[in-house]
Amino acid sequence: MEIRDLYDVNKNLTGKTFVKGEQVPNGYYYLIVAIILENSKGDFLIQKRVLRKGGKWALTAGHPKSGENSFMGLCSEASEELGVDISKDNPKLVDTWINNDQIFDIYYLKKDIEIDDIVIQEEEVDGVRYASRDEINDMYSRGEFHENHFILFNKCLDKLGR
Repeated sequence: MEIRDLYDVNKNLTGKTFVKGEQVPNGYYYLIVAIILENSKGDFLIQKRVLRKGGKWALTAGHPKSGENSFMGLCSEASEELGVDISKDNPKLVDTWINNDQIFDIYYLKKDIEIDDIVIQEEEVDGVRYASRDEINDMYSRGEFHENHFILFNKCLDKLGR
C-alpha cells in the first residue's frame, strides 16, 4: 500500500494523505514528477513502460511517496526505474503544470548516461533508448508515446526556448 501526500492548488502540503488507487478528494491534488534527460548529442533518454502500464514510450516519471518532496521523489524514480543517481546533478525544475487532480513538476537535466549503465526496474520499464525530438514527435503521432508525457516534454522544451 503506497501512501501519497495531498496538496492544495498552490502546491502546498495539506497534511492529508491518500492511498494509491483511491479517489483523490475534491479540492486536493497529488504530485507527479518527470524528468527530461538530454545527452550531449541532443537526444533524449526515454523509457518504454511495461504493458500493464500502457506499453508506451514516456519520460522517466512517477509519484513521490508520502514524506518525499518533489526533488526527492524525482531522484527516487530515476534510481528505481533506471538505476541512475541524479541527486548530485542538480536537475532544474522547469515548470509546474496542473491537470485535473494532478500537479506535474517537470525537470530537465543534461547528462550523458550510457544505455549499458542503466538497470531497468522490470516491473515498470520494458526498455530504454535515446531519441531525437523529431523521433519523439513521430512516436507520438503513431500513438506510441504517452500523451501527458509528450505534453510535458514539449512544454518543458518550449519553456527552455528550444
